[in-house]
Amino acid sequence: MTDQSSHFPKFYVTAPSPCPYLDGEIERKIFTELVPAPLAYDQDAILAHNGPETEREKAENLHHSLALVGFRRSQDIAYRPACQECHECKSVRIPVVIFEKSKSQKRVTNKNKDITFEIKPNIATHEQYSLLKKYISDRHENGGMAGITFEEYQDMVESSPISTSIIEYRSDDGKLVGAALTDKLEDSLSMVYSFFDISSEFQKRSFGVFMVLNHIQIAKTRGLNYIYLGYFVKNSQKMSYKMKFKPFEMLTSEGWRLIK
Repeated sequence: MTDQSSHFPKFYVTAPSPCPYLDGEIERKIFTELVPAPLAYDQDAILAHNGPETEREKAENLHHSLALVGFRRSQDIAYRPACQECHECKSVRIPVVIFEKSKSQKRVTNKNKDITFEIKPNIATHEQYSLLKKYISDRHENGGMAGITFEEYQDMVESSPISTSIIEYRSDDGKLVGAALTDKLEDSLSMVYSFFDISSEFQKRSFGVFMVLNHIQIAKTRGLNYIYLGYFVKNSQKMSYKMKFKPFEMLTSEGWRLIK
């Protein structure tokens, strides 16, 4: 008899740790591997292990299913909050078909009309890493990514079992001014992590907003339905920018709810 448990994801819970978004709260996550290794005694699973393409399909199907219930990806792991006391982290996504730019977002697009972008394979470069270090030192110097090494950044970018790209943004002189690690799902794009030039010039350009608007445009041209933005936390300043993209959908206990 085949052990069917090897064909289903196994979920684990992290140890409690301080919440990175809300002071005084304790964070826990539930997570699973997107590409679990087959059990040694499960002959059917071993025979079905036909190489990278088959494993990629399995991982992408699992990733898409988990995204629908609020999971995010980090390398080869899918996770979501599982805090005992606090439930403020809410998954949000932008429904591309009904999204229309506000007047301020049209101005942001116009301010950045000189920016070019290129969708590239998820291969880490030292140019990207240099920009990332400057971004973290200004925006997240006390966060979990402070002191990240190039090797750790390389793992973050390249250790993906699913379809992943890194989108580079450059000014008209060819300088790298932004990058976004982005997953391609069956019907959507998921912004895993983005960073950009934090100089006063690019703050005036609202460059982070521009990168999201660019992802919406990419999704429209590809006939995709959603942009996943990760989690929104009501009282976290770090997450406030996501409120600028209404209407968006928020995952609640009753399913995805449209927020206008």
